[in-house]
Parts: sequence; structure tokens; C-alpha cells
Amino acid sequence: MKYLSLKILTILLGLGVLFSCNQKTVKEKNCCSKDSSNVCKKTFVLVHSAWLGAWQWNQVKKQLIEKGHEVITPDLPGHGSDKTPAAEIDMNAYVNKLVQVLKNQDKPVILVGHSFNGITISRVAELQPEKVEKLVYLTAFLLPKGASFFSAVQGVEGSKAVENFYLSEDESKAFVKENVIKEAFAHDISDEMFDKVKGMIVPEPARPLNYELEISEDKFGRIPKYYIECTEDKAIPIEVQRGMYKGNVKQHFSIASSHTPNFSHPSELSNILSGLCKKAVCCSESKAKK
Repeated sequence: MKYLSLKILTILLGLGVLFSCNQKTVKEKNCCSKDSSNVCKKTFVLVHSAWLGAWQWNQVKKQLIEKGHEVITPDLPGHGSDKTPAAEIDMNAYVNKLVQVLKNQDKPVILVGHSFNGITISRVAELQPEKVEKLVYLTAFLLPKGASFFSAVQGVEGSKAVENFYLSEDESKAFVKENVIKEAFAHDISDEMFDKVKGMIVPEPARPLNYELEISEDKFGRIPKYYIECTEDKAIPIEVQRGMYKGNVKQHFSIASSHTPNFSHPSELSNILSGLCKKAVCCSESKAKK
């Protein structure tokens, strides 16, 4: 009888261990993807910079897809394939386009903004916080409540972009002088590569540049933020980048590149972005939210 009780106890303990292991497995699967790699498969929404379009992400998008991620690269109004006249575009037009993209997703995304459109992704995150898992600023404007592009660049020194910035006569479009565009934004790519893309550069609608950012701690403030600085940037000098992100992000990364690492360092950039999806990172953030 004593031997039988001991045997039953052993069986019960074994079942308990098995149940515990199964519970752990379920939790891990809920937190991370089902594959055996160390990377969770995520959806990235990559938002282009001023003057460019979704096409700027082609190399990075390809590499992220090869790593198993889903990647969405919308053209904002007045850019790329979207031919909305500049005079009709304000910040709401940009934001509404991205909000619709997020609403079409089943799960929260990693929202990446380049340069000026750091402001845009901040506003989108405020409106759709439940749809944004992480915010990533690529040498981008990470601004406080009430700030605008124009207020942020006041007094900035050492920026080839700011020094050569001008508006059209009717003030509906913004430009950087054509003869300094490469030096300001992409000095570390070849002339041949620049010649292939310069025809796709468009005038930037001016009204969004006046937009004063509307965000709150309750919504925008609760989303984990990351910054990718570009140390050789001649458009947003490194001191300006660091002034924006220090004390405001969960983690920052550095690339020794111009303002457009999507052209000059696509592999390094895609590796940083994909690295945000490592299972250890995903799971730790998931536990923190609980």
C-alpha cells in the first residue's frame, strides 16, 4: 500500500512538471513567434522623410522581408505615387493616411519615422496608441508638445539643409537649393546612385512644417521609443539629434552615416530595426506591460 501511494505521488509530480512546462511554452508562444530563431516576426511601417517617398526604403524593405518581417511603406500625400497638390496638404493629411494604414493591421506595428516625419509618427501614435508597439526615430524630429519643425530649426547651426532652405513664392512648397542637396542629405553615396534617385525628389508641402505637435503622456508617452542617430549627418547635426532624444528614449543606436543611411548603410539599418524584434526584447517588454 505504501509503495502504491509513493508511485501515485511520483506520477502526480510528473504531471505537474509536464503541465508547468506546457504553460511556459504557451506563454512563450504568446509572446514570440513560433519559429526557432531568436527573432519575433513583426510588421514595420516605414515613413519616408520630407522631399522623398516610399521608394527611399526599397533596400531596407527588401532586407527586412528577407528576415521574415512584413513591411509597409506608404507614400504620404504629395510624395511618390501620390500626386495631391502641395497647397492642399496639411499635417492632418499625413496623419490620416497613416492612421488608416494602422487601422488595417490586426496587430500593433513598429512605426518608423525618418527626419521631418518623426513629428508625424508622434502625432499618429497619440491618436492610435493601441496600434503602435514601438516608435523608432531615424535621425528624426523627436519633439515635445507644442513644437513644430520651424520652431525646432530656429538657431540651428551647421546644417546644410537649414542654411539652404527656402519657400516658393506662394509659400506652399519648401525646397533645399538643388546644388547642395547631395551634400546636405547624402554626401556618403556615389554620384551615380544619387543621379538615379534625384529625379524622384519632390517639393515639400510647406503647411505641415508649421504644425505644432499635439501629444500627451497618457497616450504617446506610454509607447517605447528608440532613436537611431547618424553621426555624419549634415542636415540634422549630431548635437541636435542628441539634444532631442537624450532622456526621452528607451535605447539609442548609432550609424556613422549621412542623413540617409537607407541609401548608404541599408544593411546596418535593417539589422538595427530587426534587432528590436529579438525575442528577449519582445518578451521583456510584454512582461513590463503586464
